[in-house]
Amino acid sequence: MAPNGDAVVTAAPAPAAAAPKAGARRQKPRRISMEGLQRAMSDLALELARDRKAAVAVADAAADGAAAGKQAAQQQLPAITEQQVAVEEARCECCGMQEECTPEYVRRVRERYCGRWVCGLCAAAVSGEAESGRTTEEALAAHMAVCGRFNRVGRANPVLMQTEAMREILRKRSRSNSPRDHGPGGALARSSSCIPAITRDFT
Repeated sequence: MAPNGDAVVTAAPAPAAAAPKAGARRQKPRRISMEGLQRAMSDLALELARDRKAAVAVADAAADGAAAGKQAAQQQLPAITEQQVAVEEARCECCGMQEECTPEYVRRVRERYCGRWVCGLCAAAVSGEAESGRTTEEALAAHMAVCGRFNRVGRANPVLMQTEAMREILRKRSRSNSPRDHGPGGALARSSSCIPAITRDFT
């Protein structure tokens, strides 16, 4: 039965046919009447309208509850005011980069790096130098020397700075005491020639 009390019209299943004969035509499925389709569409529209009304009622109740909760929360909580945080411009003593920092942050960085303010990049470089066995003061002095040289030479003439970097790499390589870099056993060497084996295969 349909929701409005009328009987629902459905198509009866077609009887299973025996094996089709060579000259027999296939039967087309029975069509549903237009009246039955209109009745089904009307029933669906009615159900959708009921669901929509129920959803609107639930949303209205939730909005009313949220508004009441919001008013209660506003009455209970004090107003939040923005606190003015003092910010100062700090210039890195290694590379010269400027950052906006709080005075507390600047104080902590100066305590850590011997009274000098260094940016985050330079701090990472100094920490890396300090891990190689140097003190923080020595690592900071070495990094400041590299930054000073870069600011004098590298910014004005980048090609010259790149050449100097390559020279440093070669200088470090020549000072290496690794047995792998020097001596006969350091490089991969052929134990014997492969030419006799190739000529033997061809003859």
